[in-house]
Amino acid sequence: MSPSEKKNRYTEISQKHGDPWIWGIYIMLLIISVVESYSASSREIAAQGIYMPIIKQCIFLGGGALCVVLLQRVDYNKPHFLYAMIPGLAVVTVISLVYVMFFGEIINGARRAMTILPGVTLQPAELAKLSIVTMLSYIFAKSQKSQDISNGGLFAAACVVALYGGLMIRSGLTNTLLLIAISGSMLLIGGAKFKKIGILMVFFGIMFGFFVIIKHNNDKKEETFKDTQKELQAEMPSTGLVIKENASGEENDNRSGTWKNRLKEWWHSDSLVYRPITAKNQQEMFSRMAQANGGLVGQGIGKSRECSRLPLAFSDYIYSIIVEETGLVGGIFVLLLYLSLLGRAAMIVRRSKRVLPSLLVIGMASFITFQALFHMAINVGVFPVSGQPLPLISKGGTSILVISIAFGVMLSVSRTIANYGNKKNKVEDTPIIEGLDAENPTEIPAKNVWK
Repeated sequence: MSPSEKKNRYTEISQKHGDPWIWGIYIMLLIISVVESYSASSREIAAQGIYMPIIKQCIFLGGGALCVVLLQRVDYNKPHFLYAMIPGLAVVTVISLVYVMFFGEIINGARRAMTILPGVTLQPAELAKLSIVTMLSYIFAKSQKSQDISNGGLFAAACVVALYGGLMIRSGLTNTLLLIAISGSMLLIGGAKFKKIGILMVFFGIMFGFFVIIKHNNDKKEETFKDTQKELQAEMPSTGLVIKENASGEENDNRSGTWKNRLKEWWHSDSLVYRPITAKNQQEMFSRMAQANGGLVGQGIGKSRECSRLPLAFSDYIYSIIVEETGLVGGIFVLLLYLSLLGRAAMIVRRSKRVLPSLLVIGMASFITFQALFHMAINVGVFPVSGQPLPLISKGGTSILVISIAFGVMLSVSRTIANYGNKKNKVEDTPIIEGLDAENPTEIPAKNVWK
């Protein structure tokens, strides 16, 4: 096939189905997910049977794939799509986060999930990552001013990130940090000056400091109150007073103490080799042992030694199992997949005429890539221990569906951009909601675009 024929074939696929490179990355992640989630499900197999864990994972992946196929056929600038993805998703997300904050189910020491149907749960923190991208895309597109973001738009974005971060911070510190990383990348594509980005980051830092101080004082008061209750119970055992860790009687959701302990353990993690394995450090210990056992090329698919001992090997620590089975080579390959997604998104952004699709694409790719980097950093000890799934690979229905929606949006935008100049489909030239047609400040001339 000649170069011109390859170019025509590539263009034809892009116009019909979206960017082939993004499709390739998505399909490769699906394959890795099926293989590695089965390898890492030893603990679940003992309780659910040998096939049930992989069946559940395939059902979630199948549902996610259906979302991708449907969304990539929807034009991103249709009003009903924008209304559903921006204000509609934001309302659902905020209500869910507020509910979980007070009444959510405690998972790994924090309120993270809510039950929708018997056996079906939702983790609103995953929805928030998707919603923050659509909300910031809308705000930055509306507030474009001379290839810059207005002060009003910057303030609105800060309020949105602060609201989402405040609602999510009790469910996991890394989720809030992830929101800040996503907003920073979108500010760059939105054309904001470095001075404004710096001011916004300082604002986030101050807000986070105030929250930590207030949370620390509240936790100290709570601990003092519990100590007083215990003393009263010891002095008057006949009263029948029973002290519970929290209202539900489950694991304590005092997060500031957990954060301090995890930061302390992380700071001294270089001495893990000298420590005995305990209930508190078994995640770090078995995770490092799995990676060390992987070596350069790994032990082979399905031959993990630590998957039966490593807690949450199928979700928060699946990257360690990947490295153990495929070695350093496999670990780097997975890392490059996510980095390639971000790089491909950047190329698509440079071809877009409008800032809205540019922000949607780079925002979705950023949140997927940053989440993957956070997961890997936690597994290898660069970041303190925290729960963060590996996109599309870790077990988790909400995460898989949200990541699939993000891929569907990216493919939808890339398909629209590929139809520039196509007489049969002039989607990008059609009017959209008033105020969302600002030009993309990062667009490059057509003769220099990628092929």
